[in-house]
Amino acid sequence: MPTMINKSDINDYIGFQAEPTQWHQVTQEQIDQFADCTRDHQFIHIDPEKAKQTPFGSTIAHGFLTLSMLSHFAEQNTVIIDGFYMGINSGFDKIRFLQPVTVNSRIRSHAKTLEIEEKKPGQYRLKTEVSIEIEGVDTPALIAEWISIQMVK
Repeated sequence: MPTMINKSDINDYIGFQAEPTQWHQVTQEQIDQFADCTRDHQFIHIDPEKAKQTPFGSTIAHGFLTLSMLSHFAEQNTVIIDGFYMGINSGFDKIRFLQPVTVNSRIRSHAKTLEIEEKKPGQYRLKTEVSIEIEGVDTPALIAEWISIQMVK
C-alpha cells in the first residue's frame, strides 16, 4: 500500500524507506509480450534453446521490461501526499542495469524518498531512489533515481 502523508509532514518523509513490495514472477509469456510490444526480439529474450547456450543459461527479461515494472511496484511503495489526484512520470536522473533478470525469477522493488519539493501551488516534485531486487541474488537488477510529479488539491 502507498504511504499517505499530510502536506505539513513532508519534511518528516525525506529519507523515508518504504517496505519492499510484494514479489512478482517474470514469466516467458511476459517477456514475449514485451518483445512484441517493443519489437525487440533478440534471441536472449525469446528463444529458450539458444539462450541456454549463453552465460545466463536461460532467457532474460529486457532491461526496459524490468524498468517498466517500477510503475506496477509504485502502487505499493509510493509516498502519496494527501489530496493527490494525479501523478506524472517526469523521468529519471540515473538508471543502472546491474544484473539480468532470468525467466521465472521473482522480483520486487525497494523505494526511498530522497526529495519532496512544492514547485507550484499543488504541484509536488518527488525524487525517489528505487531498486529492483531479484530473489536470492545479492546484486539488484537495477538502481535508479525516479522523478515524479504529484498534483494535489
